[in-house]
Amino acid sequence: MDMLADIFTEPDPIDSDTLANLGPLRRLAGIWEGQRGIDVNPKADGPERKNYYERIVMQPIDPQTNGPQLFYGLRYHVHINTREEEITFHDQVGYWLWEPATKLILQTLAIPRGQIAIAAGHAEPDATKLILKAERGQTDYGICSTTFLEQAFRTDAYRIEVDFNSDGTWSYVSDVTLQVKGRDAPFQHIDRNKLTKIAEADLNPWAKLVRDKQKTAG
Repeated sequence: MDMLADIFTEPDPIDSDTLANLGPLRRLAGIWEGQRGIDVNPKADGPERKNYYERIVMQPIDPQTNGPQLFYGLRYHVHINTREEEITFHDQVGYWLWEPATKLILQTLAIPRGQIAIAAGHAEPDATKLILKAERGQTDYGICSTTFLEQAFRTDAYRIEVDFNSDGTWSYVSDVTLQVKGRDAPFQHIDRNKLTKIAEADLNPWAKLVRDKQKTAG
């Protein structure tokens, strides 16, 4: 991005209603479930294929600023299980962020095995497909892992593709390039699923405050 001369002054005014300013991310807001997930991951004796189901909660946060940079976003939690086990198969938290001025989309992610990442892409407000990427070694949109993961299952790249379907569902394919210790060829760790909305999103806290003040004044 081009660095502005004034890096301190925040936008004024700022619309308090996050749901009205999410651009293409508006279609992700809400609570979702998917029953037919497929995971392909590396094991000692070769790739393992797992079927999974998941629940994703995406709720709007208040607008966020970095000086003049303005983001609207969703805080999310992904919880995944398999039919074979009751314990958690995968847990992930983070944010989906939209910068209206530049059409930048970010996904931050953190998983409780010692790994974080920021993936980036661009899309129009009415886009029906999102593609975001992160690469190991980058200092802006990169990947950071524990020493063990770096040495045993090094993540070199992350790519997520989201498709918004005409029936209101959405689908994703997550593609993680791993370098597994002792193996020459990279391994493509793939996850895919289709999500159906089971509940609408709440208003963000600031928008709720504005709504409540308007009700009191009325």
